Amino acid sequence: QVQLIESGGGLVQAGGSLRLSCAASGRTFSSYVMGWFRRAPGKEREFVARITWSGGSAYYRDSVKGRFTITRDNAKNTVYLQMNSLKPEDTAVYYCATGATGVIAGSLPSQYANWGQGTQVTVSS
Repeated sequence: QVQLIESGGGLVQAGGSLRLSCAASGRTFSSYVMGWFRRAPGKEREFVARITWSGGSAYYRDSVKGRFTITRDNAKNTVYLQMNSLKPEDTAVYYCATGATGVIAGSLPSQYANWGQGTQVTVSS
């Protein structure tokens, strides 16, 4: 089982930037699709971005396209989420997750197996 630890969250003003990191344990990190999700207060967990095992392809929810960038460093067992031009509506707890084995990991939480504990991102207006 892969263990995931997110970091890099915090309080930032609208228009600012943050970079989230997700460090994974385990030797099979490079074989997983990795995803970032978020949950705002009173809302369902929602997909933010995902990246293929090689890092060759990345996908984003429409509201973050052009502002967020997901990357990964398989040598460091780490996936990143660079967030620029942050908006108050980006405020949420952000989670990273590994795609579930035998499942094509897309944008549904049910397609992901291992989750981190989350890191809070708060964007003030």
